[in-house]
Amino acid sequence: MATVHHWTGLEAKALRLALRLSVRGFAGHLGVGQGTVSKWEKLLASTTPRPDTQAILDTALARADAAVHLRFETFLSEAGRPGAAAEGRRVMPAGPLAWEYESWTDDLDRAVVALSRQDFTFAESLISRWTSRFTPLTLDDRGLYLFARSTALLGDLQRDQGSVIGPLSAQHSYVTAKSLFTQLDIPRRVAQLDLSLAVVAEMSGRLESAARAYEHLAVDDRLSHRDRARSRLWVGTALSKDGQHAYATRVMLAATRDFEDLAEPEDWSVAHQKIALSHRGAGDLASALHFITVARSSAATDAPMQRVRLDTAHGHILLSDPATRDDGLRVLDKAATMAARFGLSHQLASIESIKARSTGLSGPVGR
Repeated sequence: MATVHHWTGLEAKALRLALRLSVRGFAGHLGVGQGTVSKWEKLLASTTPRPDTQAILDTALARADAAVHLRFETFLSEAGRPGAAAEGRRVMPAGPLAWEYESWTDDLDRAVVALSRQDFTFAESLISRWTSRFTPLTLDDRGLYLFARSTALLGDLQRDQGSVIGPLSAQHSYVTAKSLFTQLDIPRRVAQLDLSLAVVAEMSGRLESAARAYEHLAVDDRLSHRDRARSRLWVGTALSKDGQHAYATRVMLAATRDFEDLAEPEDWSVAHQKIALSHRGAGDLASALHFITVARSSAATDAPMQRVRLDTAHGHILLSDPATRDDGLRVLDKAATMAARFGLSHQLASIESIKARSTGLSGPVGR
């Protein structure tokens, strides 16, 4: 329930609005003169009710139901002055109220679902409604955690859209989020941001740097077993892109066994997709087709991103064999259409690069 430590005309007006009373009705509800209420509404934060009237306002707020409290906090938040300072003091930007923390958390959960479906516009609107409203300097630890989580999710969105490096990019968002989680002293979140930054390094072509980061994170006990297994898988991905296909396959097979032990079907399917591409890079098309078939048949999600990745890998493998070249082009065209539809620019660029190199030369496939 809301409480007010120091009433001014602003809080009094917010209570009247929350109670849905006219000026006259509110004056009668409190047992004060209508002129007194009118003065509060005119002067707002510049006037302070007498101590006995402050007690009356306390009682009126305490007796109100939950819906009134919610409206009261909302009006104060929109006025930009919850918990206002005494008369004459500078009004500082307001941090979130209790109900706003809950709404912010709910919106971030909805943003995660939207990102899994590649609904970038909706996800960005859910995130930006909070990051544009508050700044880290106005937040307590709970608010700072939500701001950091919002910034990390924005990085995921930018990464999936292909904005990898630059001032408005996944790298910039991840660095900002990592700084906030470091300030909050949450090692697991910091390590997860290190993992995300390694992915950015790989996507931007810094394969050696990415592989080194993945190797360190694969044995980093700040991370969960699943995240460490993902790091091991991505070590293999970077090695495969660097042409070290045999070693990459061994590393990724070890990660696959981890995903099986952890009962993570989605990661297990993704691992088979990446192993398939490693075999394609090594020229073993029979094994590549075997592993991509396993990946496609065991895919645990029908999300657009994963469908594009699977079709891209499948088309790349088919394109590598002159006998199935036309089939490969058709599959890649299908993947390109879906990538364009959902704004997956990095995937679309990878597809076009594969088609441009369709002379049989091996090359990396986008994440």
